[in-house]
This record gives sequence, structure tokens and C-alpha cells, in this order.
Amino acid sequence: MAVRLTLLCAAARTERAVRFADGPLDERALRRAEAAAGTLPEARTVYTAPSRRCTGTAEALGREAVTAQPALRDLDMGSWYGRTLDEIAATDASGLVSWLTDPEAAPHGGESVEQICDRVAAWLDALPSDAGRVLAVVEQAVARAAVVHALGAPHQAFWRIDVPPLSTVGLTGRDGRWNLRMSELPFSPRPPR
Repeated sequence: MAVRLTLLCAAARTERAVRFADGPLDERALRRAEAAAGTLPEARTVYTAPSRRCTGTAEALGREAVTAQPALRDLDMGSWYGRTLDEIAATDASGLVSWLTDPEAAPHGGESVEQICDRVAAWLDALPSDAGRVLAVVEQAVARAAVVHALGAPHQAFWRIDVPPLSTVGLTGRDGRWNLRMSELPFSPRPPR
């Protein structure tokens, strides 16, 4: 039996300056998450990252019996936590360039891209083969890391993967081998002319 994993990227606050930080969702983000509830597949198991953003998204989806998974936590931003990308660029431009180009770099003293990729890969490969359909509400960095692992891509590919808020990544796997699963839109036939 294969695991059918849907990773849902958490809803995002609608503020202009995005910060490397966690916080509760605002009303607009909650409404968007509630609207997405009916579009997701049923799942035997539902996991969430321990952040307020991910748990708030899971609650807005109306999913019950959700289990927080520490392995799905966001990238540890160390001394950059709470700051915007522009603030970091203004005060630590060389560190930012290093972090964005070298997967082993962690100039902020937190976690490197390589470390989050390895952490997420270990979580994926530890899912039991009889897990069936699984939904996980995750941070964007976790979804990126999962795609990198599923494709066997180098860690440098991490920054080339865009995962917008409330988008999904489908993975199917068995015995540590993962495939990226593309989904079709629900079909609605056109009325006859």
C-alpha cells in the first residue's frame, strides 16, 4: 500500500511586510482557509506543524483529531526571527546571499536549508507504508524540502520551488521512494450550446 500525502501550505497573514515569524492568522486568512476546506481530499490522518499559523489553518479547515508534528516545524531563523527580508538585507547582506546560495550556510545561527531538507526527508521516510491518505498542514519551507526529497533534487533546488499559501503538494510513496503527484482540477462539463 502506498502513502498518499497531501501537504497543504498554511494560510498567510495579509500584512505587507512578511516577517520570519509566527503568529495568529488574520480574518482574511482564516476565511481563505475555511473556503479551501471542501477542496481537500479526505485523510485518515491529519498532521500539522506546531506553529500558530499551521494549527490555525487546520482549525479553519474543520479537521478533527489533528496531531502536531515537531518535525514539520518551520525553518529555524535564529537571530533573523521577527525580521523582514529587507531588514536582513540592510544589516547582513553577505549573510543573506550566503544563506540563499549555500544550502549548508546558517549565518543567522539557526537552521540551514540542508538541515531542514534532511529533517523533512527523515519524517517522510518514517511514515508507515500503511498510513493511507494523510494530510499535513505545513510551512512553505517544509513543502519545499519535501519536494526536494521526493525528486531526489540537490538541496540548491530548495529556493527554486514556489509554494504559495493554501497551495497543495501531493506525494505518493512507499519504502522511502516518493513521487510528486500532480492533481487535476475538478471537472465541470460545459453546458451544450
